[in-house]
Amino acid sequence: MAPDLHYETPEKDRVPLTEKVIYGLGAFVNNILAAAIGGMSIVLNLGLGMNPALVGLLGALPRLIDAFTDPLMGYISDQTRSRWGRRRPYIFAGAILVSISFALLWQLPEGKSQDYYFWFFLIGSLVFYLFYTMFATPWVALGYELTPDYHERTRVMAVQNFMGQLAYLISPWFLWIMQHEGMFDNLASGAAGLAVAIAIAVTILGVLPAIFLRERYQDLATKEIEEATAGVSGLASQFRERTLDFFRGFAMTLRFSPFMKLCAATFLVFNGFMMVASFQSYIIIYYVFAGDQELGAEYAGWSGTVSAFGTFFVIFFISWLSTLIGKRRAFFVAIGVSMLGYALKWICYDPRYPLLLLLPAPLIAFGLGGLFTLMGSMIADVCDMDELQSHERREGMFGSIYWWVVKLGMAAALAIGGVLLNATGFDVALGGHQTEQALLLMRLFDIVVPLVFSGIAIWLIASYPITEQVAAEVRQSLEARRGSVS
Repeated sequence: MAPDLHYETPEKDRVPLTEKVIYGLGAFVNNILAAAIGGMSIVLNLGLGMNPALVGLLGALPRLIDAFTDPLMGYISDQTRSRWGRRRPYIFAGAILVSISFALLWQLPEGKSQDYYFWFFLIGSLVFYLFYTMFATPWVALGYELTPDYHERTRVMAVQNFMGQLAYLISPWFLWIMQHEGMFDNLASGAAGLAVAIAIAVTILGVLPAIFLRERYQDLATKEIEEATAGVSGLASQFRERTLDFFRGFAMTLRFSPFMKLCAATFLVFNGFMMVASFQSYIIIYYVFAGDQELGAEYAGWSGTVSAFGTFFVIFFISWLSTLIGKRRAFFVAIGVSMLGYALKWICYDPRYPLLLLLPAPLIAFGLGGLFTLMGSMIADVCDMDELQSHERREGMFGSIYWWVVKLGMAAALAIGGVLLNATGFDVALGGHQTEQALLLMRLFDIVVPLVFSGIAIWLIASYPITEQVAAEVRQSLEARRGSVS
């Protein structure tokens, strides 16, 4: 078979646009929560005076708990048998519970000590992330089984990424909203009000995928579960068998080389960005605008908005490009363009020409826009190859471990980011009179870290083995073994 031969998507494998959009609403919920919990945490430093290192620690510690809860939730979702499916009950309940916990998390009383705020926010974050996992892990897994087609998977992920990016049209303005004098008295009260508005939107939109989408592999998975548990009787025996099965599945997933390459590449690209994500706002406020928080927040908002609009183009361009040159090469293009954007920050973040800071934004958008369009599609291909070897549909385990790796890296990134900010010598008390060394180091970290991480990611994906031809052969083998076309 010629290497450049492409397969056409059969009509039966196409996902209707309405279902793609509904699945994408889950991405909006997922992204608005992730953006809010990260972006609003600046309130702890600028509004309540907490040390940046402690703020970074608050971002890191709850995600360490995800190292256990994410894979466990993935396994529970894979093994669930109910009339409503394996994923949908958890998506429905999780959307409601995560909304409530998020709203309560930001009701921070004023005039308390730094220790009080630390423990209040830490305990609240642990509860929030538990319900976040309950929603997000089954939702991710549901996307992997919406279609078995190589190219339609990319289109599904493109639409869901498009919908998710709508959150990033809104989130860059969170700081501006929270400190708007006409709406709120201060940053802390602004965070409390904004959190309630976000919670209402999450509740309404988050339950829709559970109500309107179907699970393609529900019956197949139920049959596999029944075959695997046949002959195991008694609660103690079932618990022991399920516990062993969880750890066996966890170890198998971590040993699956193509999957781990995807995890490592995402870890590098996403967390290289996240490690210095907060630096952009600090650089814009304190370097470009000499400490003017209101004007700096406005331009940071515009930069985020330009990036979000750029990402909309990136998503569909990369989806189209991947059908021409393959998912792996499309990844190289996306990350390469983003690296150019990072490098341009050195020139374009200039106090004399502040509008130039908008120029790198659409180029940097190729990084995350291309990453999360391609990775979801590639992991769905990995799930098929795994089924060929394991005789199990384990979308939940793969999705949970993938996002566990991302969040574990994010935990390290946020913690290191706070330490790096302290290492620059930045002092919020100095306002617009930061030292030249602090501003220089902030700018260097903001550029060099994502450049290096992205370069390593490209090197890793160069050896990723699942091409379109390989994916087609895997599907044919699965359908022959099942005795029917999926």
